[in-house]
Amino acid sequence: MSTSILRQCPACGASNRIPAKHLADQGRCGACKAALPPASEPIEVNAEQFNEIIGNAKVPVLVDFWAAWCGPCRMAAPEVHELAREMAGRALVLKVNTEDQPELASRYGIQAIPNFVVLRNGRVSFQRAGVAGRAEMRAWLA
Repeated sequence: MSTSILRQCPACGASNRIPAKHLADQGRCGACKAALPPASEPIEVNAEQFNEIIGNAKVPVLVDFWAAWCGPCRMAAPEVHELAREMAGRALVLKVNTEDQPELASRYGIQAIPNFVVLRNGRVSFQRAGVAGRAEMRAWLA
């Protein structure tokens, strides 16, 4: 079964189920028919959603592996959020809490956080640990 991500309509506030493969696409709200723009915020995902998104994404995916207790992760969060806004429709930004999803952290060999992984067509094209600025993250997606 296909996993969907819930996104709120900016016009009417209705929840819309968006299939993973359409997160970077412009759509329409099921309730009010207003334009539903591409995902423009980091998407907090579990393992099932992660696998579905990276398996179906038509655009590069930046994954921010983080934890709530991590000071550098909190420092990077505003940059990650702004990057998601800037790259809407051209890239997706996922957030994986390593405390909640240890199997995903293990799969990508995460030993230090924050840790950023860029995936293209489901494959790692770049990985780096440590805080980075938005311009640097944008370059990873280029």
